[in-house]
Amino acid sequence: MKSKGLIKAGLLFLVVGLVVLVGWMEQVQARALGQDSDVTRGALLYDNWYAALGVQPPQGNMPIWDRQTTNTRSGAETWRCVSCHGWDYQGKDGAYREGSDRYTGFPGVFPAVTQSTEEDIVATLSGKKDPQHDFSPYLSESDLKALAHFLKTALINDNEYIDPKTFKVLGGDSASGKALYEAQCARCHGEDGTTLRFRFEGRDATLGTLAQLDPWRFLHKTRFGTPGTEMVIGYELGWTAQQGRDVLLYAQSLPSGMEVQQSPSLGEATPAPAAQPGGPARNVLTGVLTAFGALFTGLGFALVLGVFLIGVIFVIVWVIRGKKQ
Repeated sequence: MKSKGLIKAGLLFLVVGLVVLVGWMEQVQARALGQDSDVTRGALLYDNWYAALGVQPPQGNMPIWDRQTTNTRSGAETWRCVSCHGWDYQGKDGAYREGSDRYTGFPGVFPAVTQSTEEDIVATLSGKKDPQHDFSPYLSESDLKALAHFLKTALINDNEYIDPKTFKVLGGDSASGKALYEAQCARCHGEDGTTLRFRFEGRDATLGTLAQLDPWRFLHKTRFGTPGTEMVIGYELGWTAQQGRDVLLYAQSLPSGMEVQQSPSLGEATPAPAAQPGGPARNVLTGVLTAFGALFTGLGFALVLGVFLIGVIFVIVWVIRGKKQ
């Protein structure tokens, strides 16, 4: 009877060990994919913070909006970060440098965050540097920090990879994009991207429409999602920036129902390469730190695996002893 009790205890230990092992593996996989919930949350807030939070937008125009006279939009749209700083994060110097419904004359966030800490960005968002740029009455401290974290660590300069005239991806792999699209996107959008239709610039549109007319918006939303919706997010799937562009290139081949227009436009300008915050290690020190992080993660996994294997051996031994008795 005693041996049977020990065997049951051993089996229980084995089951618990397996559960712990699976949980640990999920955490390791999340770290390996670079998943960070604050990045996704911050990206959704940048897109449309009041939709992300499920609240009504403030009345009237955002105070800073009235400093410009070129953009004709008004009301709730003026409170969105993207309305001033663009889907490419580069404001007046990027893809939205012209057009009465796009150009604002406001600077982009991409070059600014390179020289700022996350604390600096939170200070800007909460009006400490400009009282009219105060979002603290509407966003909690954790929201402000998530938005700052996204801006500091996750912005990508896609203008280097999109042709300024055709909007096509430069150096993309359409076959890779097709495989990724069919594996993750087609189940909702359909094989040709027309199953789900949505409003885009006041018109009914398909995925192909968005990919052809505003590739920067397409990239942001496929990477981080759309506020208020449940959709597959490239960032959480571990897609690289290049894989995101591959999906965009393939989506640009899907039917859109309209001709590609030159708005937004980069004109004839060729954007100069810009330093990208975050991302892979760029020097020896950060490379060493990354290596140590991976080492400690591996050691932790090995420890859990070792405990699990000891449990397996324990159960086997007691089963054998039980049979002999």
